Amino acid sequence: MIIQWIVFILASLSAVVFALLMITRKNPIHSAVCLIVNFLSVAVLYVLLGREFIAISQVIIYAGAIMMLVVFTIMLISVEEVRKKPLLRMGAGGVIGIVLTILLLGYLGLGSFGGSLYGEKGNFTMDVIREMGPFKAVGKLFMTDYLLPFELASVVLLVGIIGAVILAKKER
Repeated sequence: MIIQWIVFILASLSAVVFALLMITRKNPIHSAVCLIVNFLSVAVLYVLLGREFIAISQVIIYAGAIMMLVVFTIMLISVEEVRKKPLLRMGAGGVIGIVLTILLLGYLGLGSFGGSLYGEKGNFTMDVIREMGPFKAVGKLFMTDYLLPFELASVVLLVGIIGAVILAKKER
């Protein structure tokens, strides 16, 4: 039990420290590496909470695929050209983004008081998930109730990859 607390404290401190390092680095590659370490620290926290599927997804999807895409994008674009351009002021898009973020956080806050975020309602209660196992439960949800959003997410990722390849070829 004491080892879990030590690992928890180390992973938590690591997540916070590397998040702060990520936002304070001037070199975007260093910032991306700090974000990868942050993702790995958060994955350790998920394992300590008993959510192995989320931890594995965190490592494979975020620390693996998406961060490698970010690193390659940073390496393909010219960082010097971006630094020479003046920063844009927050216009209507920034205000709309802030308002939508506040609305989303409010919606999530209201949803958490209803208890539905903890699996107490619906077909997949905590008892059903314990009986099936978390991997089978998530797989069943992806292939039944959430098949369309799952497929749309894969199409969006595919379009992003194709767009990155097209942008990289235009520069050459």
